Amino acid sequence: MSTILVTGATGTLGAPVVERLRQTDHQVHTLSRHPDPQDPNAHAVDLRTGEGLDTALTGVDTVVHCASSPTGGDLQAATHLLRSARANGVTHLVYVSIVGCDSVPLGYYRTKHTVEEALLASGLGVTVLRATQFHQLVAAVCARAARLPVMPYPDVDVQPVDPGEVALRLARLAQQEPSARVPDLGGPRVESFHDLARAYLDATGTSRRLLPVRLPGATFAAYRAGAHLAPEHAVGRTTFAEYLAHT
Repeated sequence: MSTILVTGATGTLGAPVVERLRQTDHQVHTLSRHPDPQDPNAHAVDLRTGEGLDTALTGVDTVVHCASSPTGGDLQAATHLLRSARANGVTHLVYVSIVGCDSVPLGYYRTKHTVEEALLASGLGVTVLRATQFHQLVAAVCARAARLPVMPYPDVDVQPVDPGEVALRLARLAQQEPSARVPDLGGPRVESFHDLARAYLDATGTSRRLLPVRLPGATFAAYRAGAHLAPEHAVGRTTFAEYLAHT
């Protein structure tokens, strides 16, 4: 039995990772900015500052790094985590990244790729898993767009995946030896955003005319080219329509 700590433990991905790991024989610790005050193994740490991180990593064997922020701070968080993990004898760091982070020239993607490279070059035992976009992200984009009289949508294909399925893979990887970069994890289908938007409108009983949007620039071109997709790794099972039906 080992001690496994999950960062971002209250988030969309971190919470199901914790749930999966608690079904094993390992001791599970959690880290987040707003942890459960009733959990004796929960640590309140802001990775962007690193304050309290050494205490949280004392006695930890494996870290599953799920904490992330599209608004910035991931590089600082990774720097603090690497430094503390090395100082406290962590032997395995599992990191979840994004499919296409080395091809889509979006700031958040580039940051993910930089963190990947830093971890893999750190000398620590590291496992990196890239996943496609979560169902929740697609639903959030649809919800915002559906507020308008005409619903715009990006004219690209998407391969959304259920974070619970990503969590299952991460929990398994955390119990194995470090494996560097492992095969990507994609959702069960590559679908047009038009079809996903239509599914969202149908599921919510909303009537809107759909308006495809194509933007200039390298980022949108990379999406149009499918750089964010992993059709050869379509191992997820829950479709976007099934996700909507359950939420």
